[in-house]
Amino acid sequence: MTNMNKDWHQKSAQAGLGLRRGLVEAFSALQQGDVDFMEVAPENWIGVGGLFARQLRSFSERYPLTLHGLSLNIGGPEPLDINLIKNIKQFIQTHQCPLYSEHLSYCGDAGHLYDLMPIPFKKDAIRYVADRVQQVQDILGQRIALENVSYYAAPSQEMTELEFIDGVLEMADCDLLLDVNNIYVNSINHNYNAADFLQALPGHRASYMHIAGHYEEAKDLRVDTHGAAVIDPVWDLLALAYKTFGVKPTLVERDFNFPPLVELVAEVSHVRAIQKGVDLTHHAEGSYL
Repeated sequence: MTNMNKDWHQKSAQAGLGLRRGLVEAFSALQQGDVDFMEVAPENWIGVGGLFARQLRSFSERYPLTLHGLSLNIGGPEPLDINLIKNIKQFIQTHQCPLYSEHLSYCGDAGHLYDLMPIPFKKDAIRYVADRVQQVQDILGQRIALENVSYYAAPSQEMTELEFIDGVLEMADCDLLLDVNNIYVNSINHNYNAADFLQALPGHRASYMHIAGHYEEAKDLRVDTHGAAVIDPVWDLLALAYKTFGVKPTLVERDFNFPPLVELVAEVSHVRAIQKGVDLTHHAEGSYL
């Protein structure tokens, strides 16, 4: 492990941006200290050569790269793609990536669905997903983190979302990628209290956090787009997450409708300001960090 990635593991107060191909040119203008790390979807970069490979290497030499997968299909009916997992392992080793996460969902059945579908909240689904997570962790030789996802229907529900998430993480013995925006979106769409939900999560497993913007389709419907600025209630929920579980490395997600770089960097700075405020409060109270 490089010194850069040792530092990543040792520092909780970090803020990063997602490296998307549409942002490569803009990110070349980043200044030292603008971001602490970047996140990539490994599937979008594995096997890429030429200019894109050189650009990726130029970033991985400057910043730790965390990985957030799109197509592991951890809850899907099809067998795990072992070749993909081995390619991700090689990518982790090549770029010394300090963390790999995926979605607690499924995205394929005899082909890629190009969407994140909800896993039924059932006991047998917990066992099924946990077994697959353990298989992935055995191949990679490291723990992975699973993200609490946004969803718009709950088919064949036998338990609460919280019970399902906790059951999978406990049985698989893996980490949690706590996506703050997804909690807010789901709280509107499924009519629950976002703060209560967040505080009931198994926060001792949270190793990483996401924050993003979303689209307001209707008063009672939010769509998790990652295509807008983060709104104030989501920032407030992030602060609550830090106060409840401690400060964790946090990524600002933006997948399209890219604003000027200065606006993205401003959101990263906002994350840092919240982290610093919570750090100071906790040190003063002597109850956290």
